[in-house]
Amino acid sequence: MKNTSSARKRETTDATDLVEFLDEGNDSGEEDDPRSPPSWHVLIVDDDQAVHDATCYALNNTRIEGRPLHFLHAFSAGEALSLLNNRSDVAVLLLDVVMEQEHSGLELVRTLRNDLNMHAMRIILRTGQPGYAPEAEVIRDYDINDYKLKSELTHAALVTTLTSAIRSYVQICNILASQRGLSLIVDSATDLLAHLSLAEFAQKILPRLAELIGQAPEGMLFCCTDQSTAKAGAANTKVVHATGAYAPWIDKPLEQIENQPVLSAVKQCLNDKGNVYGKHAVTLFLGGAESRDAAIHFILQKPLSLTEKQLLDVFCVNVAIGLKNIGLFGDLHSLAYSDPLTGLLNRIGFIEAIDKHASNQETGWTIALIDIDHFTEVNDALGHQRGDTLLIGIARRLREYWGAGCTLARVGSDVFGLLAPEARLDPARLHEAFYEPIVVDGYLLPIESTIGLTRMTDKCGNGLELFKTTSIALKHAKRVMRGRWLYHTPDMTASALERLDLTYKLRNAINLKQGLHVHYQPQVELATGRLIGVEALLRWTTSDGTHVAPDRFIKLAEHAGLMVNLGEWVFRTAVTQIANWDAAGLPPIRLAVNLSLMQFRDPFFVGRLRKIVNELKVPAHRLELEITESIAMLDTDSVITSLNEFKAMGMDVSIDDFGTGFSSLSYLHRLPLDRLKIDRSFVQSMSSMGDSGSTIAHMVINLAHSLGLSVVAEGVESEDHALLLKTMGCEFGQGYLYSPAMPPEALPGWLDGRNAGKREHPG
Repeated sequence: MKNTSSARKRETTDATDLVEFLDEGNDSGEEDDPRSPPSWHVLIVDDDQAVHDATCYALNNTRIEGRPLHFLHAFSAGEALSLLNNRSDVAVLLLDVVMEQEHSGLELVRTLRNDLNMHAMRIILRTGQPGYAPEAEVIRDYDINDYKLKSELTHAALVTTLTSAIRSYVQICNILASQRGLSLIVDSATDLLAHLSLAEFAQKILPRLAELIGQAPEGMLFCCTDQSTAKAGAANTKVVHATGAYAPWIDKPLEQIENQPVLSAVKQCLNDKGNVYGKHAVTLFLGGAESRDAAIHFILQKPLSLTEKQLLDVFCVNVAIGLKNIGLFGDLHSLAYSDPLTGLLNRIGFIEAIDKHASNQETGWTIALIDIDHFTEVNDALGHQRGDTLLIGIARRLREYWGAGCTLARVGSDVFGLLAPEARLDPARLHEAFYEPIVVDGYLLPIESTIGLTRMTDKCGNGLELFKTTSIALKHAKRVMRGRWLYHTPDMTASALERLDLTYKLRNAINLKQGLHVHYQPQVELATGRLIGVEALLRWTTSDGTHVAPDRFIKLAEHAGLMVNLGEWVFRTAVTQIANWDAAGLPPIRLAVNLSLMQFRDPFFVGRLRKIVNELKVPAHRLELEITESIAMLDTDSVITSLNEFKAMGMDVSIDDFGTGFSSLSYLHRLPLDRLKIDRSFVQSMSSMGDSGSTIAHMVINLAHSLGLSVVAEGVESEDHALLLKTMGCEFGQGYLYSPAMPPEALPGWLDGRNAGKREHPG
C-alpha cells in the first residue's frame, strides 16, 4: 500500500525512479518575459517534490505551438483546488492519482469537472504504480485526457503528451468561446431588436461587444450615417455613443474628431462596407436600412484570436438586423405620426404633442385648428397636384411665423394644427400670415381661413379631449363665423353633444321609418285662387314627441351623410301620395319635391328617381324638382347633365329661395329651368310698392319673365302680399294665407273647403 504522507514520500522516493530523462532536458520552466508570447500554464499536482523537480527539469525551455510553458505547483488535492479556484487559465493538469488519500486525485477531478465546470483544462493522470490505474469508465466519465506511468515519461514522451493535451485544450477553448459568443450574439440580437431608438441601440451594443471579446467597454464609439443622405462618409456621420476617452465626442459630427487614425478607420469601414482589423484597434461595419449604416470603433486591450474575429463577423451580421429594425421603425413612426406631404405632424402626432403638455399640466398654451376655406374649389379647379403644392406652401408659411417653440401639424385634408404659447398665438396674426397670396404655378391664390381655438388650463383634460374641444370650436366657427375665429366655450360642447344625440335619433328614424312624415303645402294661382300643386315638406317628431325644425335636421342629415337615403324616401313617399290622391278622385295635382346637394353627388341618383316614377306610374310632367342656388353653382356641368335627364323624362325644374344664394346670373340661361321661387324673406318684407322687399321681388319676377320662366312666391301670409304680387305679375303663391303644410289626409278636406268657399263667393 502506498504511503499517503507527502513528507514521508519526499524522503523515500528518488526522482530517477520516476522519470528517465535520457539526457533530453536540463532546466525547470519559469514564467516568460511579459514581452514574449503568453505561456501555457501547466499545474503539477503531486505529493512528491522530486516529481515536480524532475518534470520542470525535463521540460525546461520547451515551447509548444510557439509558446513557452509555465509551471504551477500543488502538493495535495486541497492545494490544487485552492489554486484553481482563483484562476481559469490552466491548460493542463498533471495529476498524481494517489496522494494524501487513495482517491484524492479522482475526487479532485470530479470536483473540477462537476462543481467548478472546468471542462476545457486537460487532465493527465500519473501514477508510480500500475495497480493504481483508474478504470476506463472513470477516464470516460471525467473527461481525463490521458493516463501515464511516471516511469514512462521521458522528455519526448512528456512533450508529445503535453502537445496533444494543449491542442485539445485550444480546440475546446475555441468551441466553448464560440458557444458563449454565439449565445451572447443571439441574446444581444434579441435584446437589441427591442430597442427602437438609435441612442438606446448604441448604448446597449458597446458593452455587449466588449463582453464578447472579453475586454472592458472602454475606448469604444458607435457612429451612424445620416439616413437622409445617400452617400456615406464623414461629412454626414455622427457619433451616437462613446465610452472612455471617446466619450466627449458623443453627438458630434465625425469630421470634428481630431484623431486621424480613428477618422480614417471609420471612413474606410463605411466606404468599403466591411470590418477593418488593425493591430491596436478594430472598426466593425453594420449595414442598416437604406442609407443608414453604422461603424463601431474600439481599442484592442489584447490581441484577438481567430475565433474572436470569426465571432465578431457573426456578431455584426446579427446585430445589423437590430439597426435595420430601427430604420424600419423610424419609417413606421414617420408614417404613424407625420404627414408625408408637408413634413408636419399628422393628427395622431399632434394629439400626442398636446397630451405631453397636458400631462405635465403646462398652462398658458393655446391650441388652434385652421381650416382653409374653399380649398376644395381650388383643388377641383386647378387639380390635385397644384392643391398639394398649395398645402406645402401653407405649411411653409406657418413655419415662417410659428417655427421654433411651437408645434405644427396637418390634421386633415385642408386643416392645420398649431400648439403655441398663448402670448404668441394671436388669431389675428394667423390671418395676417395669409394676407399675402401663395403662388402656385403662376396662380396667385389668396388664403382665407376659419379658426377654432382652445386655451389649455390645469383642468383641461388629455390631448384627445383638447383636440376634440378645439374641433368643436372650429365647427362652430364654420357654422356661424366663417372666415373668422372662435375660442371654445363649454356651451359649444353641450351643443355638439346635443347635435350628436339628435343625429343618432335621426339615423334611427330613417332606418326604422318612424317619426318622419311628409306634409304638403298648397300652391295656388294668385289670379284665381285655384290649387295648381303642392310642395312636399319633410317633418320629424322624435320618440318623445319633440318637433324638430326642418332647417335643423336637414343640415344634420347632410352632415351625417343621410340625405341620399332620406331624399329618396321623401320622393317615393310623395309620388306614392300623388298616386293615392289620383285614385281617390282628386283633380290632378302637381308635386314639387326638394333635392339635396348630396343626391346630385350620388352617381345612381337619376336612375333611382326614374325607377320610382316608372314603378308608380305617375306622369312625370306633374313632378317638379326644386334645387337651391348653391347646388346650381357647385358643379354646373354635372348638375345640368342631371337636370337635362329629368327634363327629358318630362319633369319641371325650379330654383328655390332665389336671391338668397351667391350665384352668378350668367348661369341661369344655362340651366333647364321652368320657374323661380321668391324667398319668403323678400315677400314678408313687402309692405308697399317701392320698398326694398317689393323692389327685390319685382326684380326677380321681371328677370324670370325675361328668361321665359314663371314665378312662385313663398311666404304669402296676407291679402296685401297677394295683391302686390299679382300687381307685379307673379303667377303663383304659397303660404299661410292659403294653408300651412298639412298631412296628406287633410288635403281633400282643405280642397273641399276651398271649393265650397268659391261657390258661396263666386268671382
